[in-house]
Amino acid sequence: MPRKPSYDREDLIERARDLFWQRGWAGTSLKDLEASLKMKPGSFYAAFGSKDALFELALDRYAADGSERMKTLARNEGPLPALQKFPRMVISNDTAPAKACMLSKTLLELQAHRHPLAQKANAHLLKMEQMFAELFAQAQAAGDISTDHDPRSLARRYQSDVLGLRVSAEREGVDAAAIAGEIADGLARL
Repeated sequence: MPRKPSYDREDLIERARDLFWQRGWAGTSLKDLEASLKMKPGSFYAAFGSKDALFELALDRYAADGSERMKTLARNEGPLPALQKFPRMVISNDTAPAKACMLSKTLLELQAHRHPLAQKANAHLLKMEQMFAELFAQAQAAGDISTDHDPRSLARRYQSDVLGLRVSAEREGVDAAAIAGEIADGLARL
């Protein structure tokens, strides 16, 4: 009878996510993964099949965590305050391996090679954009913002602003908190 694995699969996916988020797909070797996860090659392949399969799990985890944070914020604060607070929240996470978005980093890194993981990252970004559009529509229904704007257009612009903010947060000498404040102020004027 095969032995039960002595590792926590969810913990391994989180650790791999952080390594991929920091270094990217190409910058993370199998040896890096084996060392970080403390797994031998045979155990790694038995658990995950391939580097690509583990990267996909890491992308899914990253997207699910981000989506859940935003949904929780919206439940607790309401749609417009959540949209206003989210930019500051994503750049103030001091435990994150990088300030830039893992999904956008993946898309930029792998899209030129037509890698299927770039399509996966793009699909997650589209889902996030849809969630933002739903929050803008809810804010309109609550009377918090004008109905003169298309929620999908607002969501596209918002996502673009947040992704740009996250890149800016990686740069030295950029006051990312001020930019996050400007995004929030802009939403208050809608």
